[in-house]
Amino acid sequence: MALNQGDAAPDFTLPDTDGKKVALKDFKGKYVALYFYPKDDTPGCTKEACNLRDHTDELKKNNIEVIGVSPDDSFSHKKFTEKYTLPFTLLCDTDAKISKKYGVYGEKSMYGKKYMGVARSTFIINKEGKIAKVFEKVTPQGHEDEILDALKEIRTSGNPGLGNPDIRRPGSSSHG
Repeated sequence: MALNQGDAAPDFTLPDTDGKKVALKDFKGKYVALYFYPKDDTPGCTKEACNLRDHTDELKKNNIEVIGVSPDDSFSHKKFTEKYTLPFTLLCDTDAKISKKYGVYGEKSMYGKKYMGVARSTFIINKEGKIAKVFEKVTPQGHEDEILDALKEIRTSGNPGLGNPDIRRPGSSSHG
């Protein structure tokens, strides 16, 4: 991974399922679960997306915006979103430029065949735009619980640079 906890999350602007440009900075002030996945409508990616969909209410209640990124185009994303009624944003990284910026694009191997692709990964980005948690080699089943657990940990860590920016910094008038 090229990025680590505490790093500023690289900003980007990518098209969504409707071709509308979406920028990471549009989500400033919210926690973002930015998840990278290999391909729409494949078994692992479908399981991950549907698990996130099924926990949307709990994620939203915790002020987490879910954004999925894959190399698929808007036509593929639209079909995937409609087929599984996905309530969150999917972004098209067709040239893998953003996947490379986040260090999740590289050589993979399946059945002895090598190819270039996206490694399933998630970055929790805090309200200040810093990476608060990195999940590498994500297992699709139960990942939504990992995201929620990480957010609880971030909020109670006492580290305002990574966790809740509402926690008072040392020397301020009150402590959270």
